[in-house]
Amino acid sequence: MIEYVSIPQERIRSLRKDDRWKQQLSKLVDAKITFDEDVCIECDDPLLMIRLIEVVKAFGRGFDFNDSLSLLDESYRLEIIDIKEFAGKSKNRQSILRSRVIGREGTIKKTIEKRFGVKVAVYGKTVAVICKDVDSEKTMDSIVMILSGSKFGTVTRFLREHQTL
Repeated sequence: MIEYVSIPQERIRSLRKDDRWKQQLSKLVDAKITFDEDVCIECDDPLLMIRLIEVVKAFGRGFDFNDSLSLLDESYRLEIIDIKEFAGKSKNRQSILRSRVIGREGTIKKTIEKRFGVKVAVYGKTVAVICKDVDSEKTMDSIVMILSGSKFGTVTRFLREHQTL
């Protein structure tokens, strides 16, 4: 079984520079991964293929490779929010919303990660989250609140009330 996954070229270039990820992945799973314009995954196990596609997508959305590997565990999932849904085509508004999710000196992003035990990546026109199924809904709710323009105090209160750690 062969699948192709599209990720940004700059992320593919960073994979080409460092071959350690390929060695690490081959130790963990029985699959072959190559890349040209897209990432090509060859794997006989369909369930493992689904997990590997998620790993590659997560890396493409800005996570480091080790964080992406957590998606090999079935209890983790990848959630992606398109910022354009909240900002329209305005590049300026998209930039403002990216900044809102990150917060001054990364405070909002770090707070969400700490409160829910998740990883958040803001890359391009997306906000991506690696989380356990139980943390998914509240994490996504908090990010949607920020993207929808809720005041930071409201979001912070929400995070305190729904803390899982």
